[in-house]
Amino acid sequence: MTAAGAVVCGAGIAGVSVGYFLSVDRGVDNVVIVDPRPPLTLTSDKSTECYRNRWPSPSMVGFMNRSIDLLEALAEESDNAFHLNRRGYLYLHRSEGGLHGDGAKQISRSELAAEYPYLTGDAERAVRVARAGWFSAQQLGAWMLDRAQQHGAKLVRNRVVAVSRSDGHVSGVELEDGTSISTPIFINAGGPMLAEVGAMVGAGLPVHNELHLKVAFKDTRHAIPRDAPMLIWADAQRLDLSDQERALCLAVGRDDLLEELPAGCHCRPEGGAESDWVLGLWEYHRRVMEPVWPLSIDPMYVQTVLRGLTTMIPALAGYEANPPESVVDGGYYTKTTDNLPMIGHTDVAGAFVCGGLSGYGVMAACAAGELAALHATSGDLPEYAAAFDPARYENPSYADSAASDTGQL
Repeated sequence: MTAAGAVVCGAGIAGVSVGYFLSVDRGVDNVVIVDPRPPLTLTSDKSTECYRNRWPSPSMVGFMNRSIDLLEALAEESDNAFHLNRRGYLYLHRSEGGLHGDGAKQISRSELAAEYPYLTGDAERAVRVARAGWFSAQQLGAWMLDRAQQHGAKLVRNRVVAVSRSDGHVSGVELEDGTSISTPIFINAGGPMLAEVGAMVGAGLPVHNELHLKVAFKDTRHAIPRDAPMLIWADAQRLDLSDQERALCLAVGRDDLLEELPAGCHCRPEGGAESDWVLGLWEYHRRVMEPVWPLSIDPMYVQTVLRGLTTMIPALAGYEANPPESVVDGGYYTKTTDNLPMIGHTDVAGAFVCGGLSGYGVMAACAAGELAALHATSGDLPEYAAAFDPARYENPSYADSAASDTGQL
């Protein structure tokens, strides 16, 4: 048996962040991060790697502003090793109503036409979020992991199979290879396996997993400028299909594509000025399921996303007859019933959780890791901490009224 100051289960971006803040910021000796896979390879590397400070609740705005503060500080410290930018988000609306939020600027139809001539003239207005952009999540995670290891943290390629307790307090973990690690602190950063890991300490966590896919396609027609921000069609829409296409959808049992599909079709340039690649996303099904690998890929995903993006970027219609070179991957959004993070104590002394980060795990990772480390070391908690504490579900009235709004974009 070896000993650790803390064991973090999961080496995704959340677990690596927890390990970083425990070892570098809070000074915990001998932090051990355990994962059977290479770090940052399950879901963290499937992200669009974006961030923003526009959210529907004050607690999320404060939480995400803190995470962006940390991102900016780490970018400066690392000589921007993870390529943080501030390209912004642009939410497009066909109607006059729409989103409002922290730091958001309303843009009129005339301003849209002047600043973004490649966008559809059907957009009546837009909301631009300036404190937003993207970065390389894997390079951020690799830098944080390296810094944590310089402060004594260790990465162990293994699987936690049990958590032991003594007098009601966490005392250690057992690994798949039969070895054990004694520790007074166990932090569940299991990502899609959050509930499975939680069960090891008897913590029933109210989370579920949604499959979300992403397509990278080569925009050889240059429909999307390389300096474009994140572009989001913020209204529900119906696909503009011909009679022949509608008949084909019916013939292959895809009548779901004939219905109104949800808001949130979005894209952004990927790579530098010489790159042709674009990332496109639109989770029009929101399939709740147990996580399985390899992922179930919708064979109509590329065509559906491109058609949805064409609603706001008409030049993409040129790909309808000749689809571009593309690659589809994805991962799972691990969501709580209120779609807020779950960060804090569990019912077992010494056991903590850092998860339920849904589709915002990359942008939230720094603040989430810091908050989990503060909980685990009895640090002073920020004001937003209470909104994400797992104890919120102990109030039956809260559990019954918890909203299921996605709040993703």
